[in-house]
Amino acid sequence: MRITWRGTELGLLIPILLLVPFGFAVTHVALSGTFEAGSLELALGYVALIVGAHLALVAFGHRGDQLILPAVGAMGGIGLIMLNRLPQDLAGTSALGFQLGMAATQLLWFGVGIVAMLVIAVGLRDDGILRHYKYTWAAIGIGLLVATMVFGYEVNGARLWIDLGPVSVQPGELIKIVLVIFVAAYLAETRTILTSARVRIGFLSIPPLPYFLPMLALLAIVMLIVVRLNDLGTALLFFGTFLTMLFVATGRRSYVLIGLVLFAGASYVAYQLFGHVQARFNIWLDPFADPLGAGFQPVRAIYALGRGGIFGEGLGQGLVTLGGNLTIPFVHTDFIFTAIAEELGLLGAFALLALVAVLVFRGLRIAALARDDFGGLLAVGLTTSLGIQALIIIAGNTKLIPLTGITLPFVSYGGSSVLASFVMVGLLLAISHRSALGTDAEASS
Repeated sequence: MRITWRGTELGLLIPILLLVPFGFAVTHVALSGTFEAGSLELALGYVALIVGAHLALVAFGHRGDQLILPAVGAMGGIGLIMLNRLPQDLAGTSALGFQLGMAATQLLWFGVGIVAMLVIAVGLRDDGILRHYKYTWAAIGIGLLVATMVFGYEVNGARLWIDLGPVSVQPGELIKIVLVIFVAAYLAETRTILTSARVRIGFLSIPPLPYFLPMLALLAIVMLIVVRLNDLGTALLFFGTFLTMLFVATGRRSYVLIGLVLFAGASYVAYQLFGHVQARFNIWLDPFADPLGAGFQPVRAIYALGRGGIFGEGLGQGLVTLGGNLTIPFVHTDFIFTAIAEELGLLGAFALLALVAVLVFRGLRIAALARDDFGGLLAVGLTTSLGIQALIIIAGNTKLIPLTGITLPFVSYGGSSVLASFVMVGLLLAISHRSALGTDAEASS
């Protein structure tokens, strides 16, 4: 094992490590009205986690991408500053006699997620366990969905959570990973057939059904279960990720067209059959029709975005509560982007979007440099999942699309989301590490 100095990564991490404690201190000054830094334990704990992740990658000689960890660290730092600024009794955990507030709980999950990321990034030297057991991963994904449907409980009308004693988990966050693994392995195996062999129906070309049917059947089963759970955000995420991976694997625009037509038809059927779909669509069209009832959240979000303006109200100076009540319900999960835009303004919101863009760009670069079809398609699927998830929730916050209850990766509160996002990053780092080793081997020969 040879130490590899990751200088670019370290140089990009240094400003983040300084700005996170600074953000905590500025927030405390704004909230307390005193020129005191306040408690910085959580900020320093976060800094220690990010530095520890960097040092671990250096110690194990990791050759993976050096921009992903800084992008993730900056996103997580912004989220932690905002969560620490919000009322801490919005969420938290209580186990073994310990009571942790929302920000402390989020930091704990960051620790778990970073450990998982490092284990995968360093330990996954061979992707055979992912590639050759694709049907096992698919079965695990469907099993988790069924378990959620049977044992889960509802939050805001969606059955997403399973109670495991001291913690509650959201299996849907991990399901998206195993389904991406399955689709990547299946497309890598059948890519040539799906690209060359086709049947014409009018002006459209479709692949032979015997090769396409297993993947379509799995997707249909997953989508039906997800819709049954009223988790429309996850359904949209699954579909968008699948369609992107299919296009990258085959290059067939007709497949994308067919997928979009099917999506439009399914959306219309869902609107006609499900009352909650109609409600969300109608609220999106005109939230001011019931501003104190069904449209309360989007209306308050619009006001918050307006208050933020270009430069923002300043950290700790946003209108989070009014009369002891939250101005935006679920601001720590569904509307965290709105809270950030209110206090950091349009410039801060664009900065966060830029970090998401960096993460997506580097993920696609990893896919382009992958040594085999499976690694490339897996990187595309993981990157697309993170990018689409961020796009869906940000577009919902800004009223570009109907709001769906998914989290903003690395920013919103939620242990399952944080853990799943770090697992994805770990897989991306593992793929990029193998690509770098392959390039070095070719250069030496």
